[in-house]
Amino acid sequence: MLLPSLPSQLDLSRPGTVPVRRKEWQLGESRSRSSSMMRQKLQGWGSGRGQALSGSVALTMSPIAILVLVFSSGCLFYSVKSHLLPTDNIDYDTGAKSFYIANDTFYKDGSPFRILGGDLHYFRVHPQYWEDRLQRAKALGLNAIQTYVPWNLHQPQPEKLNFEDGANLEGYLKLVQKLGMLVMLRIGPYICAEWDFGGFPAWLLSVRPELSLRTSDPQYLKLVDAWWDVLLPKIVPYLYCHQGPVIMVQIENEYGSFGADRSYMEHLAAKVRAVLGEEIILYTTDGAVSKNLEHGSLEGSGVYTAVDFPTEWDPATAFALQKQYNAQGNSPSLSSEFYTGWLTHWGEQLAQTDPEYTAAALDRILYLNASVVLYMLHGGTNFGFTSGSNTGSSVRDFLPDITSYDYDAPIGEAGDIDNPKFQALKAVLGRYILESPPSPPPLPMRKAFGPLQLHKLSSLFHILEYISTDPSGLHMDQPSSMESVHQISGFILYRTNLPSHAKAGSKISISKVHDRAQVFISGLVEGDETTSTRYLHVGTLERWSSDTLWLPSNVAVPGLQLDILVENMGRVNYGPFVYDPKGILSAVLLDGTPILDWISFSIPLDSIPPSVAERVSDRKTERTSRALTENSGEGKWTDGPTFYRGQLSVEKPADTFLSVVGWSKGVAFLNGFNLGRYWPVKGPQCSYYIPAPLFYAGDNDLILLELDDPSTDLWVNFTEAPDYSCHGGVRSV
Repeated sequence: MLLPSLPSQLDLSRPGTVPVRRKEWQLGESRSRSSSMMRQKLQGWGSGRGQALSGSVALTMSPIAILVLVFSSGCLFYSVKSHLLPTDNIDYDTGAKSFYIANDTFYKDGSPFRILGGDLHYFRVHPQYWEDRLQRAKALGLNAIQTYVPWNLHQPQPEKLNFEDGANLEGYLKLVQKLGMLVMLRIGPYICAEWDFGGFPAWLLSVRPELSLRTSDPQYLKLVDAWWDVLLPKIVPYLYCHQGPVIMVQIENEYGSFGADRSYMEHLAAKVRAVLGEEIILYTTDGAVSKNLEHGSLEGSGVYTAVDFPTEWDPATAFALQKQYNAQGNSPSLSSEFYTGWLTHWGEQLAQTDPEYTAAALDRILYLNASVVLYMLHGGTNFGFTSGSNTGSSVRDFLPDITSYDYDAPIGEAGDIDNPKFQALKAVLGRYILESPPSPPPLPMRKAFGPLQLHKLSSLFHILEYISTDPSGLHMDQPSSMESVHQISGFILYRTNLPSHAKAGSKISISKVHDRAQVFISGLVEGDETTSTRYLHVGTLERWSSDTLWLPSNVAVPGLQLDILVENMGRVNYGPFVYDPKGILSAVLLDGTPILDWISFSIPLDSIPPSVAERVSDRKTERTSRALTENSGEGKWTDGPTFYRGQLSVEKPADTFLSVVGWSKGVAFLNGFNLGRYWPVKGPQCSYYIPAPLFYAGDNDLILLELDDPSTDLWVNFTEAPDYSCHGGVRSV
């Protein structure tokens, strides 16, 4: 694609361009929770603006390179020798498929090329909607798609590989190519992405001796190599030189904000080169600050350095710094993460950015003849238990991400493009492309199916034999982590009996709970018709707040059953506390003395098979239900976390949003598929996107696992629009 000739300097008086807003990004600055992650990403970034670069890239310039034609891995390619003297009038077009860098410019098949890309993650979109979302990317005017490859999606257990359905990476690459777009592949092994554990598989946390992640630890590298021995050969047929769409491959992700182990990064680069060959452009991405680039780039190794930076910053200054960490002639300006919006944690207001300001920031980048990748183009959804979390200044300052990954991106979570941000960005992009983009496809059909009343199925405690991976449990002296019992996500129940020294007012304390522990003591409660096992909710311990409870007098009886249900709310995906095992990670103390002799039950709940849904409505549940209103002594007697079910009849499947306003906290399932966590009492997300392919024509099973308090009348509602009004609403970032 040929680019229009552009002025050599940024003119802030030019229509559609606004002066850069300044914000101080200081390490240790007192920050709001709403901007904690951005401030961590920008650690060490100073403020202030430099002058615009003069001599902006011109497309008719002579190359500062001699291009050496080499044959490798069955590909003809250009190897850039940037230290050689410039040559004039070289014919770049040899007929071979090539994508390379010369004279600070990307070249595609011998012609100068500007990357206009966007992040669209295949693992956050239902595969039946991949093509729809990609067509919307083309309609915006983009020519490339950038995506991460999550290790934990494709190798959830050491012996299990997954490249099917939503994990069909090759199918996604084929589809991108079919639509005439290119791919920038970010293969990790660490990806961040607000994804559980930054893409690392949870089983890495069970390896002993303990791994030193993101370093040249030999055992860690051995596992990375084994994974890449599977992944990299799958990529080879899709390289651009093999007539595929993949033009660039990123190793690691913003490594300079984490570590400084150059030998680790060199190992990754060498591993990729050994399989993919020398022709593929390898790249790193780091924040545009000297410290981050010094630690995260591989200057002098032939690995291209890209940068990201806030929309407030002057891009000319960022690209000038980028140039210092690339070889001469090898630094086409590229913002590989242009932030179209931002992430949202539970308990925050929904993050939103101003469309016109975002568009103006994009214009400043493109005006410099630079390439750019929108992060995010389309955020999608963190279905199931895939959302990650962040931390602040300590491991207890825990900030789990909401289920939606809408990100305030130009293409909304449900595919919406009839919004000001899409239109504003399209208008800017339209000034820098020669051909009009194609029209977008119609929005998939959406419907408000209306209200649905659920009914109670069973207490979680009463159906452990159906939902636990080991119905008899696992005996242990003291509680151990989820990962130590080979569990990835969901819940883990720790069960024991109160020891002999239990008394009214005894203190139960757990110094390390990851992430939320509900504490129950069970007993027999007499109702009008039967005596049944009931559960007194002693209280809830949370990683970010309390770690101590006191034993109520009416259950302070040695020998009574003590249950602690721990929820994994998403592993940390960024920062120094990324090593984040889940469950109870310390002794459980009663008046300072460890409680011993436990049984643990792993409750992954990745899905709920139909057979389980049918089995849970048994006689035991009915007897307990009749005693539900009975109370005995102090404290709140309940059935504990409980499953509720309803059947929705659908004539024709359509996209919709499930509103759980009035409920408290839990997990939702449709036809066994885990839609994700809900938490409307914390907010801001009150409704949950359900794509049409998850529905059947006919009856559909909706199941909620409510952890705390259900809606008074047990109603949910299916609506046409998302709702983020729970406890906070919207904030600007």
